Amino acid sequence: MRLTLLTNPASGHGSAPHAAERAVRQFHRRGVDVVAIAGTDAAHARQLVEAALERGMDALVVVGGDGIVSLALQVLARSDTPLGIIPAGTGNDHAREFGIPTGDPEAAADVVVDALARGGAETVDLGRIRGADGTDRWFGTVMAAGFDSLVSDRANRMRWPHGRMRYNLAMIAELSKLRLLPFRLTFDGREMVTELTLTAFGNTRSYGGGMLICPGADPRDGLLDVTMVTSASRTKLVRLFPTVFKGTHVDLDEVRTVRAATITVECPGINAYADGEYICPLPVEVSAVPGALRILMPSSDSAFNAHR
Repeated sequence: MRLTLLTNPASGHGSAPHAAERAVRQFHRRGVDVVAIAGTDAAHARQLVEAALERGMDALVVVGGDGIVSLALQVLARSDTPLGIIPAGTGNDHAREFGIPTGDPEAAADVVVDALARGGAETVDLGRIRGADGTDRWFGTVMAAGFDSLVSDRANRMRWPHGRMRYNLAMIAELSKLRLLPFRLTFDGREMVTELTLTAFGNTRSYGGGMLICPGADPRDGLLDVTMVTSASRTKLVRLFPTVFKGTHVDLDEVRTVRAATITVECPGINAYADGEYICPLPVEVSAVPGALRILMPSSDSAFNAHR
């Protein structure tokens, strides 16, 4: 076996390089050749991955969080090269969805080797975002727009503090401005004009490090699960957030869900985020693309379904 290992040195507050070293040692113990790469920035990393693809490999393995997975998806979508994940980020929602061990690089490396030894990878859907500005991006977990993207906008503008506290302060600031936002959506051609606090489009179930915003999403059904929250009450929104970690928010009166293959999303002044990354301003068309990714995960449907 020959693997290319891509590491994001900044993931997990700088812990990813150590996780990569542990994974490489485990790969070597299992008799696997590894070519390690790490770009100086996202563009450089993508160039290195594309060059590695041209040389040929059995799999691309990424070490880090959902951001480095997102980078890999832009190259691997609709290709024959499978993706392996050594989780070393703060969110790790891709790894969580597919039952890949977190906090244990050796166990995650074993998942990669064992999956390849079985003869290949599982095929799952990806989401695709096409923006009016020409953006064309793949995502694996959830695209979000509305209150949570406004929080991300604010957090990205802040220089202090660092880490999770920056996001928490941004959320408090946006709560003080909470308002319903005018959305126009079409679900497989069916139009809806409404006011929403936020909306999320899930290929998988969670974002933000385990928040089950789209608890019914299945990355094998060719559809996106859409969760729409309508609440202009700060108190109700704050009370709703803890329920998202259990996925029970979808039972509340303020929440509606829809399932569709292709959705257009419009809302003036709002940006789209996916896999935790800024994508582009709305309007966008977001769709599920069946079987667009081959991913290395624990054995077959039994582990996948048991994890879910």
